[in-house]
Amino acid sequence: MSCGCLPGLPPVDPRTDPVLVLRGPVTRDEVAGLADVVRGSALSSGVVVCDVAGLGPPELGHVELLARLELAARRGGGRIRLRDPDPGLRALLGLVGLGLQVEGEVEEGEPAGGVEEAVETGDAAP
Repeated sequence: MSCGCLPGLPPVDPRTDPVLVLRGPVTRDEVAGLADVVRGSALSSGVVVCDVAGLGPPELGHVELLARLELAARRGGGRIRLRDPDPGLRALLGLVGLGLQVEGEVEEGEPAGGVEEAVETGDAAP
């Protein structure tokens, strides 16, 4: 009897999220064009990865840029996810209350990969 399965690894969806590489400084005139790119990409993929490693030293202009890109992505039905943010930029984003997803981190409210909640016998039920 044969199951008709091919040996080897199972098929994997090759879809990857689009990546927008941001290099600083970004002028105000460039922000509108970048927002249009992000909105269009979010319409088709849902998540747009923004590589922010090349932005330079963190400043409030970067916070404004990322806030506008997140807004554009949400208008397109998606979100942005940061790749390689400077620790200072992450601190600045947290200071102003802009909680953006960072690549490789678990989303808020999501369990970490491979972690299962378990109930010990004898535990009181809530």
